Amino acid sequence: MRLLLYNIRYGTGHKKGFHLPIPYAGFFKKTTANLQRIISFIRTVDPDIIGLVEVDSGSYRSSNFCQAERIANDLGYDFVVETKYSSNSIVQRVPIIRQQSNALLSRLSIIKCDLHYFSQGVKRLIIEAELEQVVVYIVHLSLKYRHRQNQLEQLYSLVKNSKKEIIIAGDFNTFWGSRELRLFLAATGLKNANREGSPSHPSHAPHRQIDFILHSQGIHIDSFSIPDIQLSDHSPLICDFSCDAHPLPMYQELGR
Repeated sequence: MRLLLYNIRYGTGHKKGFHLPIPYAGFFKKTTANLQRIISFIRTVDPDIIGLVEVDSGSYRSSNFCQAERIANDLGYDFVVETKYSSNSIVQRVPIIRQQSNALLSRLSIIKCDLHYFSQGVKRLIIEAELEQVVVYIVHLSLKYRHRQNQLEQLYSLVKNSKKEIIIAGDFNTFWGSRELRLFLAATGLKNANREGSPSHPSHAPHRQIDFILHSQGIHIDSFSIPDIQLSDHSPLICDFSCDAHPLPMYQELGR
């Protein structure tokens, strides 16, 4: 199976023109042309599962059309998309921002899908999608270190009793480095598919590893790559994997 993880920055692009005529002006520009470039790239990758972070689900930037739905319709996927913010968040009242979402697309049958929300941070959404062999979680963690640590603890509580193999994919915003995840990985037994710790941000000169695909021990990573694609400020992650047919190991208590 092939998984593509991509923070597409709402299709707003990167570098050339993004900061013209004023800094971050690209954030407010129409995204139709760049989204089509992203769709063309995804078509060449031909993934079975797509985790999308920073998707516009219907603001004027995307001509009031959900980007995840457009990708799914063009390429033949089922999809789940939801705003990153909890229903009682004040940002739900802010135009553009209230359409900022995450999404999961799959050509494999989605048996069950649940939406969860962290108790801290502005970005709180957890997408949980159960497929035949694996449960996939899509996350976008907080910009604040303290909130990220709280979110990881809650994520541990959510995944620790899974009866299937697990993949957690997303933008973890680990600005202090991958050491932020050491306790979480030790407690869950999950492994980083990016064995070399290759950076993915910013895409024009990567030096940060903040995008992650984490997996349970029964998942074998056949290949992993970060292609040099600059359609967003993040580079995409491509992971080919297969699942072993053995029970998951027992988890350790977090912090022990």
